Amino acid sequence: MSNSTTDTFLGLNGRAADYDRARFAVLPIPYEATTSYGTGTRHGPRAIITASQQVELYDEGLGRESWRPGVATLATLEPDARGPEAMHERIFRAARRIVRDEKFLIGLGGEHSITSGLVRAVKARHRNLSVLQIDAHADLREEYQGSAHSHACVMRRIHELRVPFVGVGIRSLSVEEARLVRREKIAHIPARLCRHNSDWIQEVVSRLSPTVFVTIDIDGFDPACAPATGTPEPGGLDWYQVTDLLAAVAAQHTIVAADVTEVSPQPPDTITEFLAARLIYRLIGLVSK
Repeated sequence: MSNSTTDTFLGLNGRAADYDRARFAVLPIPYEATTSYGTGTRHGPRAIITASQQVELYDEGLGRESWRPGVATLATLEPDARGPEAMHERIFRAARRIVRDEKFLIGLGGEHSITSGLVRAVKARHRNLSVLQIDAHADLREEYQGSAHSHACVMRRIHELRVPFVGVGIRSLSVEEARLVRREKIAHIPARLCRHNSDWIQEVVSRLSPTVFVTIDIDGFDPACAPATGTPEPGGLDWYQVTDLLAAVAAQHTIVAADVTEVSPQPPDTITEFLAARLIYRLIGLVSK
């Protein structure tokens, strides 16, 4: 872990955290307007950044320190009081600037609806983009509780952008979502398949395009691993399944941006935000490699 008391991702400072020099840019987005069960995702970015300062900078899984290309922590993107459409446009514009600066964008949610704005921005630069979705829920509803911008609709909005995606760890969806998956031949790798089929990782990799955005809803993990989330579902993924998947994707494709969403801190426990921080650092290492 860093010896610094700097309040940034990983506690980095100086040249290591300078935006102009850094390859990676962490954008905190504490937006929460449509959560439908447990709340608190607006506190997720702050908790993840604080937890990251306790992450050991030597990654034992990769055998090296991964921060050296530089990781800048940007100012928090405050919610737009005018409503979801205005907020999603704000997310898009902030992300577009980072992508145009040729940084690897890492969004910290906040609720999962933030992902559509991030993907929009990344797609503008990377035309042959696909999305790897790690999630308990399909998130393919046309609208939920009267909002087309609900966290339960985010992958439907991405589908409308004509960005192909693969959902991994899915174990909760409505009958309408199930019909859409069959009708549109959307690639879903349910959590039970990850448990019982040894070839599931290569199945995921084969369905992605050469350029990939990774979106991780923390409830894709089993609640035993990541309990602090508003919509926990039993039977999820574990640390090694997720990190092995990310390693395989990074080895065979180019990951260009990512986000982690739906962390709802439950003090005094810090299990979930620490897992999220360590996962982001592993992803940084895989991309740097």
